[in-house]
Amino acid sequence: MVTLHIEHPTHDFDTWKRAFDSDPAGRQRSGVRHYWVSRAVDDPNYVMIDLTFDTRDQAEGLLRTMEGIWGRPDHGLTRHQQARIVEVVERVEL
Repeated sequence: MVTLHIEHPTHDFDTWKRAFDSDPAGRQRSGVRHYWVSRAVDDPNYVMIDLTFDTRDQAEGLLRTMEGIWGRPDHGLTRHQQARIVEVVERVEL
């Protein structure tokens, strides 16, 4: 399993969440199997998203799509985006 981890501040979580839910990147079409949305407990406008894929190529494809969205002149919901593709090496449920 491969995860695309994205995090960034936003001006307004509720506005950002509506945009996220509209799915401009086409998550399912891009191969996303699951995703989690989290926010920092000390800053509810700081968002973290983990999207899981079967392959690294799928994760890289969605990251390229997101970079295109972030680069649009009309995109103003987030700033200072950080993204990293990671591989799960162990998962334990207790």
